[in-house]
Amino acid sequence: MNLCHEIQQSVPVNLESRSYRIDIGHGILASAGPIFRSWDAFADQPELRVLIVADRVLESTHLATLQDSLSAGSFSVTSHLVNSGETSKCWTEVQAICDRLVEMAADRRTLVIALGGGVIGDLAGFAAAIYARGLRLIQIPTTLLSMVDSSVGGKTGINHPQGKNLIGAFHQPAGVLIDQSVLQTLPDREYRSGLAEVVKYGVILDADFFARLEANPQLLLQRDPELLAEVIARSCSLKAQVVQEDERETTGLRAILNYGHTFGHAFEALAGYGQLLHGEAVAIGMICASQLAERLQRITSQDTARQRELLQALSLPVTVPDALRSQPQAILDRMLLDKKTENRELRFVLPSRIGHTEVVTGISAEQALQILTLP
Repeated sequence: MNLCHEIQQSVPVNLESRSYRIDIGHGILASAGPIFRSWDAFADQPELRVLIVADRVLESTHLATLQDSLSAGSFSVTSHLVNSGETSKCWTEVQAICDRLVEMAADRRTLVIALGGGVIGDLAGFAAAIYARGLRLIQIPTTLLSMVDSSVGGKTGINHPQGKNLIGAFHQPAGVLIDQSVLQTLPDREYRSGLAEVVKYGVILDADFFARLEANPQLLLQRDPELLAEVIARSCSLKAQVVQEDERETTGLRAILNYGHTFGHAFEALAGYGQLLHGEAVAIGMICASQLAERLQRITSQDTARQRELLQALSLPVTVPDALRSQPQAILDRMLLDKKTENRELRFVLPSRIGHTEVVTGISAEQALQILTLP
């Protein structure tokens, strides 16, 4: 099988001994077995035992395709299904995956494959990180948000009732396989949620990329295959650059990937996980962060307006829901649980222009909460 005709782009993530690649294509899920065998990590292993952790809604579609491809490629396959939604990112589900691995008598040569959106990738990745002190992991994201964000970079984890992703570990995958054709069956709301993270990359790192998105909102909403391939590859490349320079958030650079997330995670948790989708919460959070930057005279109102207009053109929310606006203390309490917070001091990722952001300290709770009163 000539994989060159199937893999349209390959983005490297260079992390010395933990390096891997992100293979992107259209319809390549059916070739997953041969593609994995082309990766250095698996080329010399004649048989591999695999646990696929998959979103239950994919059982009769993408899971069946993946199982068939792996079974034909000398992989011994076991599958474990997980219910959709943020409520599955919990200790109970981690225990269930670990129980499944025990039943398989899994060892450190066993491979875990995460098939689904960000919830599945985070959950399966965390189980792989802690079982036997680390099993190899492959991410196969099936939502736009997970393709451009959570599947790349090695962050895994589960939620705590008081905050999103508070329990977790860094665990880089052995590789990422992105089949953009699966996005054609993704519900509109889920798809639009992923576009918020795409916009984020333009704001924090690439003004030209932001302008490209501004020029093509309708093509993005129509899921134009050519534009989508470009957008996914560029988003993955931008994230890979940051991860390569600050894999474990030791220099502060990787924190810029959390633009909009300090506000957004608080909104998401308070609304109830699943009520406000992650990308929707981040879209609102980006506007809040940009308005805060305006108040601090770090950015112009025009740059905030550009973000708002693009997000609205992509049918994403940009204002804080009234039910949340009336809970300033609860929002502050959630923001103080944010992983960027140090010594109970709020830290925000704020833009200074489209294409550049910085981590800013010294912002009072009063300054942050004043944003909730803005339209």
